[in-house]
Amino acid sequence: MKRVLVLINELSDTPSPDEQDVLDQANIVEETLVNLGYDTVRSYMGLDLAKTRRNIVDSGADIVFNLVESIDNKAELIHLPPALLQSMRVPFTGSGAEAMFLTSNKQVAKSIMLSNGIATPKWYRASDSWQASNNRKYIVKPVFEDASVGIDDNSVFNGKEPEKLVEYGLRFGKNFFVEEFIEGREFNLSIIAGDDGPSVLPPAEIIFTNYPKGKPNIVGYQAKWEVSSFEYLNTPRTFDFNEEEAGLLDKLRDITVKCWNLFDLKGYARVDFRVDGDGKPYVLEVNANPCISSDSGFYAATQKAEIPFSEVIEKILNDCDR
Repeated sequence: MKRVLVLINELSDTPSPDEQDVLDQANIVEETLVNLGYDTVRSYMGLDLAKTRRNIVDSGADIVFNLVESIDNKAELIHLPPALLQSMRVPFTGSGAEAMFLTSNKQVAKSIMLSNGIATPKWYRASDSWQASNNRKYIVKPVFEDASVGIDDNSVFNGKEPEKLVEYGLRFGKNFFVEEFIEGREFNLSIIAGDDGPSVLPPAEIIFTNYPKGKPNIVGYQAKWEVSSFEYLNTPRTFDFNEEEAGLLDKLRDITVKCWNLFDLKGYARVDFRVDGDGKPYVLEVNANPCISSDSGFYAATQKAEIPFSEVIEKILNDCDR
């Protein structure tokens, strides 16, 4: 019987909802692995790489299922688990260290996409000297954080509100950037490895219902994690589209595959989009390590595609670095 070590990040003393979510992911992965006939063991990774290395060796695992989302609650260190595993020549699931590093730094990822013909909203670094336009909207984002951490209604501002940048600077230092806000629709597409190349799962659109005039249509932290909030209750996802939208959905699928190949992704991933009023898609970010818990968008897409989660896990395992 093969043994799989499920590797997750150590949690802080008072973990936030987004941080605790890794436990839900580990539970569903372990349950599925056991049903597939694997033996499982779990290990937690922090800043002590030597300790993690010993735990991996001592586990006797044949494969590591990497679910680490941060180290010491810092998303900018997400490339360390695959880097350690690569150095140990231990097979592991998901993307490698380079892909994790490039995609987790949103500014670097955007530069790479732009140079390869993939549209992404125009952006400015915290250290850039630039002049906001009074007739444009912008959104401020942390460079490294995932799961909409640090993003809420106050992140969106127009060129007449430069004080928003001061507020963000106090919170994130220079680890933030400003992006032109794309008024329009929000989509996310999940993608999974297969024997004949990656398969794009059914496209999902986030619908902003009952949003009052002036409230930004964004999937911020509340919409993802605060289950009793207005935002969470009024941002359902849909997989149902009219026939006339087939062309747009094909564009989104093509771009998703292009991102997969561009960043040399492995196992599974998710690409987030905004589509403007003219129907032009812009990639917001490429997530090489998306959430796969039972209430995630990735899981919902697998269910829409009628792919049993056991088959999903097998596909991820079959694409691991060996």
